[in-house]
Amino acid sequence: MTIERVPDVAASTTRAHAGHPEPRCRLHLRVGGAVQGVGLRPCVHRLATAFDLAGWVANDRDGLLVEIEGPGAVVRDFVARLAQRAPAAARIDAIDASEVPLTGGAGFSIRPSVTGPAGSARIVPDLALCADCRREIFDPASRRHRYAFTTCTACGPRYTVQLDSPYDRINTTLAPFTPCAGCAAEYADPGDRRFHHQTNACPACGPRLRLLDPGGGCTAEHDAALAGAVAAIRGGDTVAIQGIGGFHLCADAGQAGALERLRAAKARPHKPFALMLADLDAARALCHVSADEAAALASPAAPIVLLRRRAAGAAIAAAVAPASSWLGIMLAATPLHALLLADLGGPIVATSGNRADEPLCTDADSARAQLTGIAAAFLVHDRRIARRCDDSLLRVVAGRPLLLRRARGYVPDPLHTATELPAVIGTGGHLKNTVARAQGHRIDVSAHIGDLHTEAARELLVRTARAWLSDTDRVACDAHPDYASTRIAQTLAARPCAVQHHLAHAAAVLAEHALTRPVLAAVWDGAGSGPDGSVWGGEIFRIDGTRARRIAHLRPFPLPGGERAAREPRRVAYALLAGLDDPALLTDTRIASITSLTAAERRVLARMLERGSGTIPTSSVGRLFDAVASLAGLAQTTTFEGQAAMALEAAALDAAPAAPYPISLEPGAAPHPLTVIDWRPLIRAIVADIHARVPVRHVAARFHATLTTVIVRIARACALRDVILAGGCFQNARLLEHTVCALHADGRTAYWPRALPPNDGALAVGQAYAVARGYTLES
Repeated sequence: MTIERVPDVAASTTRAHAGHPEPRCRLHLRVGGAVQGVGLRPCVHRLATAFDLAGWVANDRDGLLVEIEGPGAVVRDFVARLAQRAPAAARIDAIDASEVPLTGGAGFSIRPSVTGPAGSARIVPDLALCADCRREIFDPASRRHRYAFTTCTACGPRYTVQLDSPYDRINTTLAPFTPCAGCAAEYADPGDRRFHHQTNACPACGPRLRLLDPGGGCTAEHDAALAGAVAAIRGGDTVAIQGIGGFHLCADAGQAGALERLRAAKARPHKPFALMLADLDAARALCHVSADEAAALASPAAPIVLLRRRAAGAAIAAAVAPASSWLGIMLAATPLHALLLADLGGPIVATSGNRADEPLCTDADSARAQLTGIAAAFLVHDRRIARRCDDSLLRVVAGRPLLLRRARGYVPDPLHTATELPAVIGTGGHLKNTVARAQGHRIDVSAHIGDLHTEAARELLVRTARAWLSDTDRVACDAHPDYASTRIAQTLAARPCAVQHHLAHAAAVLAEHALTRPVLAAVWDGAGSGPDGSVWGGEIFRIDGTRARRIAHLRPFPLPGGERAAREPRRVAYALLAGLDDPALLTDTRIASITSLTAAERRVLARMLERGSGTIPTSSVGRLFDAVASLAGLAQTTTFEGQAAMALEAAALDAAPAAPYPISLEPGAAPHPLTVIDWRPLIRAIVADIHARVPVRHVAARFHATLTTVIVRIARACALRDVILAGGCFQNARLLEHTVCALHADGRTAYWPRALPPNDGALAVGQAYAVARGYTLES
């Protein structure tokens, strides 16, 4: 936070003489940051009243304005304490102070907001249910007993209800609800925690629940609607429930039949479902929960947290997360969900309320149109959702949260940059899409949009990007010509700036950590278009200033069938075995990859590889993970992205530290020699271990250790102390933690995404930053 110099009032006012009162002064303060919708105006009022200072506070289109008058020393003390006493959700970036003439007034007031042209006031993220409001909804003596929309200045929706700034009720979707006398009294009472709470409501005047059947008929209202939803879930049905940022599809986590029906209806045979639980005790009954994981679960963001499941504990159906060592757990973040879980008495599956690859449903009509056939009933409300926002997802790695999906609770917090940036919009990638805008000293990032396989998802990207186009005509995109995000960028700007996929990953980390020193960047993922026409994914760059150069990469290998190989790890494994020049391996029935293929399938693959037809060359570490998972017998075909790599990571969970497999680093030819990371010794050694019936966990542990060793060896050879780790492969906790520790032990510092995901959810930020800063990838 920056606090501009508070004027020395003694320099402009006659100094007090002995026995005379302290000279008075009046300061005008502009407070910038996340300062609206967080209870800062009531906080300022209480602080000024406690200090017996006169003046006023108001929101405007850029933040918070304060005028404060009183004895000079007391005024200075007030300014110093303002940031210290600010509510937990507030983020004060700067306080600019200037002296203004005394007015001699008494008392302190909250003035109506100052309106005007569009400004820079930040909208804040949604805040999970606070302890005080939780107590109220379960207190029979409270007038908000069992009220599903109970909020206060410390909790409730912000981003998903705010339509415009400044943050006043009239600029939210609560505007249609006129406060009753009780709510109005709370709003006016400086001693009440709902003092000046803009979205205050109660059962007498606020939003209400309805339970709808698939035809749209209302079967129950108010608390009876919630009771009907509980009964439907207990009866084995799926209920679509409208939350803060959209719908969840909810089912009883203990009923295998209900979950199998939900999987069939969503065409989601294996990908784990998220669980919603009532409290931390319920989470600890199912999973191992560290202190850092507990803090993330109970935070105001209330994300889904990936936790190591217990071997035994409270019963949930296997269909929640088939064959997974982790469970995605979130705690109830709203009064509605807290009441639902209390009434059910057990965990529920709460998965995104949408069809595959479609945006999240946000209103009753779209939910019934999309989800009829999946949901038997719809629990809805009449508080409009201004912006859709999915649940955030993270895991704790190396003692820090690692975001895998950045959405509710984190959006729309910006990324702050050390350097001032021109306005540039990044349109992101084809998968896990987000949109970003660089401008000034910050980069704004949209909520998770998702994969762009459907027209609805692509339309959402266009709407999101166009909302920022008034600030600039500079648009950055991925260099892949066939990504939907690239084609959309070409409609938004005459000449969008293409940024190579892996350079964008590295640039996002450079932006987040304000790195300007020379760095090594290991960017490992599943796929990204390379300028040589191949599919990159195992890249190591040297970045010096704004110049990036590819200095190493995984030895390319063919992907038989192209994208089909990404869904069938056995195809990748077959291609790698074929690259060892040992024909006997291609019929070796001791290898799981071979036995999973019929003789006819092997013949087809052999012809494809021999002729080079229907294959794409790649240097992808993500596909290398797939191949090793196949060789180890963990995954031959997959139904969701990352499935094979997750199985390989899980296999190594309880393995002791292991020696790396052999792997060769071969220098390339001048004038720009590229080190080639030759996987052939690695695969030969893995095959030898398979023949020797070495336990799979040991194979998995040695494979992870090998990748860590590669990065350390190349960093040492380049004599670079700072190393970036980016790309989807670094969602893997074992790989990331072991690499960070190994680099540290070697006297180096690792930097990885923390405010952003390591996956393609960070591409838009990297694109915008790379273009704004002028990063180039040298050939």
